[in-house]
This record gives sequence, structure tokens and C-alpha cells, in this order.
Amino acid sequence: MRHPEDYVEDVLTVVESVPPGRVTTYGAVARAVGVYGPRRVGNVMAEHGGGVPWWRVVRADGSLPPSHDARAREAYAAEGTPLRPSGAVDLVSAFVEPAPPARGPAH
Repeated sequence: MRHPEDYVEDVLTVVESVPPGRVTTYGAVARAVGVYGPRRVGNVMAEHGGGVPWWRVVRADGSLPPSHDARAREAYAAEGTPLRPSGAVDLVSAFVEPAPPARGPAH
């Protein structure tokens, strides 16, 4: 069984691997890291994600929680992240499936 600190480190490593102007989803990070689902990734990001490019992780519909919207939009503009007319990230153009961290997902 994976130690919780290793899981946190793996989530943050995967998020850091998402290139500027691209995004991934909480579910894709969960698949890359293994063991837990998207909600757990969201919890890790809420507690520990301030030092990584958190705006590059979005919901499955391309949106972020409303409390993050203004700061994320600044980052999207600076990075050239494609957006849909609704304001959500254009996942067709911007999505990247992250690779597992070096140690790989634990199952």
C-alpha cells in the first residue's frame, strides 16, 4: 500500500509535468497516479497544490471551481491556453493525458 505522502508527491509531480498552455483533468491525474479517484486528487490540490501550476488541472467539462476562475484566467491568457466561448478550457485543443510518475501508479 502506498504511503499518503508518496501519493501527494506523485499527484504534484504529475501536475508539474503538464506543459504551459495545456491542461489535464482531475480524473486523468487520478489514472496516472493510481489508487484513488478524482476527488482525492482535488483534495491533494486544495491542500498542497499552491506551489504547482494548479490552473492546469480542470474538471471533466473544462471548468475550474468558481473560486479559482479569475486567477486561472490570468494564467490561461499568459500561457495561451485555448478557451471555449463559454469560458471553459477547450479540452479538445488543450487536453494532455499525463504520464505516470517515475515510480509509476500503485495498484
